[in-house]
Amino acid sequence: MYTFLTIIIFIVCILLILAVLVQNSKGGGLASGFSGGSQVMGVRKTADFLEKATWYLAIGLMVLCIATNFSRPTVKNAERESSAAERKAKETGGTAPTPQQQPTPAPAGK
Repeated sequence: MYTFLTIIIFIVCILLILAVLVQNSKGGGLASGFSGGSQVMGVRKTADFLEKATWYLAIGLMVLCIATNFSRPTVKNAERESSAAERKAKETGGTAPTPQQQPTPAPAGK
């Protein structure tokens, strides 16, 4: 579930980046002097759609991040799995898997 939500978050992030980059800036600046009165109603409706899409994607991203936080694997789960492996090893009479120890080199020169 965690991996699925992470992939969905990645897709929403890409869509949000694209929605923000496609929008026209509303700050004016140099572009406001050259635009004049040439705006058509279709452009305004497109801007409304992009603005709503940006809001929905941002809210969706927040909800997905919170859901991912609740579904992520915790340290306690990993500890439970390792303690279960140790218990199983004790029941079978073996030892729990441990990392290999490196042999200590003998002192040279004697």
